[in-house]
Amino acid sequence: MIETQTVKPAVFVGLASWDMIALLPGFPAPDGRLVAERIVEAGGGPAATAAVACARLGVPACFIGAVGDDVYGARILAALRAETVDVSGVVRVVNTASCAALVLADRTQATRALCPTLPPDFTLTAGSLQARMITQAALIHADQIGYGKLAALGTALPPLSIDAGNPIPDLDHRAARLFVPTIARLEAMFGPADPATLLRRAAGADWVVATDGAAGAYALDRTRERLWHVPAFLPAPCLSTLGAGDVFHGALVAGWMRGMGCAEATAYAGITAGLSCRGIDGRSAIPDHDTVMRALPAQRALTNDITELSHAAD
Repeated sequence: MIETQTVKPAVFVGLASWDMIALLPGFPAPDGRLVAERIVEAGGGPAATAAVACARLGVPACFIGAVGDDVYGARILAALRAETVDVSGVVRVVNTASCAALVLADRTQATRALCPTLPPDFTLTAGSLQARMITQAALIHADQIGYGKLAALGTALPPLSIDAGNPIPDLDHRAARLFVPTIARLEAMFGPADPATLLRRAAGADWVVATDGAAGAYALDRTRERLWHVPAFLPAPCLSTLGAGDVFHGALVAGWMRGMGCAEATAYAGITAGLSCRGIDGRSAIPDHDTVMRALPAQRALTNDITELSHAAD
């Protein structure tokens, strides 16, 4: 583990939820009935799950967000504390329900459908505990909820990582050190194109890392002008992809914090996310750092430097 006394933490800002997940042998038809193989409950949310992945990989992590004063809020906080995530910056909103989600996970297709409630609102203000935690961070990672909250603190912030898997109003991706969308989100932003073109259109961040489901991920290091394709790491069995993208983001942050290069950190994140799919929920099967490192050499060997190929396509 990185020595917590000498390393500033990564701070994750955004959404935390409590998930109720049904593992199914398919999806039920309208007005149908389908017996679940298992039903489990666990913490979720993009920024919160990314924080758990980062902490599980041995990198100090803090989470800033909001929960209600209900039983789900208590469970969300307990689950984060159990993973050594610092929750001192979490706001508990009185007389408000926490974000909760019903999740249907189709084991046969490794797909899922989510039905979340809206999260409690919160505000970041200059001079607050949360603002001090953010300004003292080594890196800030924000999801679609957290990104808008950071605007109130101005522009003098530590390096920023943006989870752009979901639409973000008024997004300025050029302000990020790490910009982590999906290929589908890049197409929505810049129009249809091949992955290399899309990543170059999104340049501005030092790293642009775009996930593409079973096709793996594409990574652009703007500081070196290199582009890689990293194939997906597919474990057996793969029970559910719930939270895999969030785990990928947390692991990419952990790789950056450990001083890895772009291609290595992307492979590191892909292994972590792939292994997390062995669990029904998004967190229980997240591996530790040593487990990921044992798989990393083989995954790095499969990583393709496509810089020249992408230039030739231009």
